[in-house]
Amino acid sequence: MNYEPKPINTDRVVLPPEVENLVEKLARNTHEIWSKTRLDQGWTWGPERDDAGKRHPCITPYENLSEAERDVDRNTAAGVLKTILALGYKIEPARETDNPQGES
Repeated sequence: MNYEPKPINTDRVVLPPEVENLVEKLARNTHEIWSKTRLDQGWTWGPERDDAGKRHPCITPYENLSEAERDVDRNTAAGVLKTILALGYKIEPARETDNPQGES
């Protein structure tokens, strides 16, 4: 198979400060989704990755991850936000009446 990925070019996209603030929240949620998926598949925490035994050291709260591991999630989150903007969409904070969870 000769596959050549062609992601949307986001090199010139700069996240505005109000969107930049979302990166950490999305990174944390990305990790939570990944962890829940793994746990649902029968994986557990382990000091070393063991695919056969379904153990992984990153099945842990986000704040327990190394900075390098958190950067993986941050880069994913920033990439998604930049792609949304590159596609011409706007990201705006919710008005208080639109935000039932009270997050901004």
